[in-house]
Amino acid sequence: MRLKLLSPGEMNEDQKQTYDESIAGKRGAPPPPMMAWLNSPEMARHATRLGAVLRFDTIFPAKLSEIAILVTARHWTSHYEWYAHKRLALKGGLDPKIIDDIRDRRAPRFDDPTGQMIYDVSKSLHEGHGIAKTLYDEAVKVLTERGLVEIIGLCGYYTMVSMTLNTFEFDLPAGEISELA
Repeated sequence: MRLKLLSPGEMNEDQKQTYDESIAGKRGAPPPPMMAWLNSPEMARHATRLGAVLRFDTIFPAKLSEIAILVTARHWTSHYEWYAHKRLALKGGLDPKIIDDIRDRRAPRFDDPTGQMIYDVSKSLHEGHGIAKTLYDEAVKVLTERGLVEIIGLCGYYTMVSMTLNTFEFDLPAGEISELA
């Protein structure tokens, strides 16, 4: 870890307010990247609120939103992000074979056209830096405009999370070994 993370007792008023808001929310605990973001309390406050919306309040169940998050974690080779969201994807009911395929950079096979579209859009955003017209048109049909906006939000937000975790070299919990090479 490159950065000293503050304990609540070491935080200034703005930092403590953001920290307290994060633990009072649906997560019940501060998201790890927020602890780095607290160096900019206002950014931390807004980023944490955005993260809560994207994690808990999109039109997609965890099984589907975790696809976009895992594609993002794999794209950035974000070890901590992968570790955390693989567990959430499994808990949400995502097929372990799909998770393994994303980890190994193989195109997974989905039974669900929505899962397939989320995967295709997420890959295109990261690798193609956008979405071709044909994929866009199909994504709007399958995901709706709101859904497409939320997948873009998930990929963008978790890019910031991955960059934060990678930059400050967040360690995996004791005894955990990264699955990403």
